[in-house]
Amino acid sequence: MTRPLGALSLAIIAACGSTAVMAETNTTFTYGGFIKLEAMHSDFSAGRVGTGAGRDFYVPSSIPVGTGDSYSAFDAHAKQTRFNFGTTTTFDNGEKIQTFLEMDFMVTADGNERSTNGYEPELRHAWVKWGNWLAGQSWSNFMDVGVLPEAVDFIGPSESTVFVRQAQLRYTSGAFTVSLENPETTVNPFQTSSSVATDDNALPDVVLRYNIKTDWGHIGVAGLLRQLGEDNGAFDSTETGFGVALSSKIMLNDRNDLRMAVNYGSGIGRYVGINTIQDAVRDASGDLDAIDLFSAFIAWRHVWGGDWRSTFSYSILAADNDSALTAGTTTSDVNSIRVNLINSPMPKLDVGVELSHAVRETENGADGDLDRIHFMVVYKF
Repeated sequence: MTRPLGALSLAIIAACGSTAVMAETNTTFTYGGFIKLEAMHSDFSAGRVGTGAGRDFYVPSSIPVGTGDSYSAFDAHAKQTRFNFGTTTTFDNGEKIQTFLEMDFMVTADGNERSTNGYEPELRHAWVKWGNWLAGQSWSNFMDVGVLPEAVDFIGPSESTVFVRQAQLRYTSGAFTVSLENPETTVNPFQTSSSVATDDNALPDVVLRYNIKTDWGHIGVAGLLRQLGEDNGAFDSTETGFGVALSSKIMLNDRNDLRMAVNYGSGIGRYVGINTIQDAVRDASGDLDAIDLFSAFIAWRHVWGGDWRSTFSYSILAADNDSALTAGTTTSDVNSIRVNLINSPMPKLDVGVELSHAVRETENGADGDLDRIHFMVVYKF
């Protein structure tokens, strides 16, 4: 919804005496979001998964592996419910400045299911944009939002998807964008599968992207260059990380499209698969060794007719772990398949069901499965 700034607000702004504000000719604001109910039944083949993100949506690293007892659980929540607010101000010279703020409730720590199910808001986006510049928190420039498959789940093919929101300064010129983004390094200590977030980077991550739009869809290619770092008193090491991402959406006809992405790199674990693979592993002397990974997904979306549609997808993530440095319990690969059926009985109202099967395997050969049936009702406003 868009609405001009009210007369009372204009009077207050005028009273402030700001020359820049007085020069504006129009300010509008927008608000939007959605209300979403999710319900899912999950079967884990090799152990119990307690409360947390792995019960609310598909988190590949949360799948238990080994010979543990199978475990089933039913969960329902409205945490993905989302609200956003934005402004656009147009000045006398025709220039514009835009802002955007968005929140949901997905992965906050507080809240319980005993009585009130109250959860804290979580910051998703907060940015200001003027001319060719964007400053604030938004999707990483390494991520192609336009190829994400339509899913009942929060993300869908999580293991293969570049999925990062972070603070950045971005410049756009036509189809080309470059950004400096907030860095972070995640590390596997020597011969363990645990994870350490160091927060010791001295340089921002640099991302270059070029998107080509055509009548049949688009192709995107992106490159990432970053410094990995750890300096905690006991260990002091840096390493270089890099990544490339190729993505595309192909409109086959008015009822079918293909969406796909391929990602490869060294030291890009936190960008892909919700950090299922770490950026680096620490060797016996404390030096960082970047971990290579590969991921890909392909998804076919088909409109059956009327208000019915489905998406079929396959997704894979594989890490090239050094067996001399990495524990046997470290994830080696994850893959999943999913299919959904979604109906829109009214405008902006979607009702859907999704079936998914995922397998996680570790370096010692242990594996575990997740089978999930996932329902949703979502109304966008």
